[in-house]
Amino acid sequence: MDASTPITSRPPRGRLLHRFANPGRFLRLAARVQPFLTWPALAFTLAGVVGGLFLSPADYQQGDAVRIMYIHVPAAWLASQGYASLAAASLVSLVWRHPLADLAAVEIGPVGAAVTALCLVTGSLWGKPMWGTWWVWDARLTSVLVLFFLYLGHIMLVRAFDDPERGYKAGAILALIGAVDLPIIKYSVDWWNTLHQPASITLTGAPTIAGSLLWPLALTTLGLTLGFWAVVTARLRAAVMERRIRSLLGAQAAAA
Repeated sequence: MDASTPITSRPPRGRLLHRFANPGRFLRLAARVQPFLTWPALAFTLAGVVGGLFLSPADYQQGDAVRIMYIHVPAAWLASQGYASLAAASLVSLVWRHPLADLAAVEIGPVGAAVTALCLVTGSLWGKPMWGTWWVWDARLTSVLVLFFLYLGHIMLVRAFDDPERGYKAGAILALIGAVDLPIIKYSVDWWNTLHQPASITLTGAPTIAGSLLWPLALTTLGLTLGFWAVVTARLRAAVMERRIRSLLGAQAAAA
């Protein structure tokens, strides 16, 4: 080794990221991780739903309508978490040109849109008995609806170009611009006078929800979060295998 060669204990960040860009390495890792996402997701979700529907008491103000919370709250959490992950993948794509980042963003989009739609539907079902209406143009509700349209916009934009790379880049730019909606969703109940109640669980204070209602909510949130990433991982594995098959078929066609 030449004396002028720098000695480092780890590869540069970009090179470290691209170690995980190898399709074979990713598929092997994802195959090992998949069962640890799928089966716990099913177990935790089932336990939380059973606990929420049959074991936890009705709320003293909202009655049995509060049980919608066990699906609505995790769906709301995953709607924002999914978009934050989509934006992070888009940033990695634009900065480091990581080949799996584009595929990750593409596969997160439909799953995120689905949980956002679930959040809106369950919120309407909960709002009808509590507010007397299915929908109000409340700051929280409106910002989540905007998030749903951002998901749909990303899904359509990445598929709107004949050149996939142009679609990926356009989708990444939209995802990063749309990320400004996430703090609006989070703090809308604090910034404006809204019908939507403030957060019952925060990082800075004790939960304002009773323990008998909290444990099923924690289980369903954990289960649905694991389920979200189990679905994304399965979709991403399929996308990587599809790309590999297309590359092989293209190479065979060129050789022929």
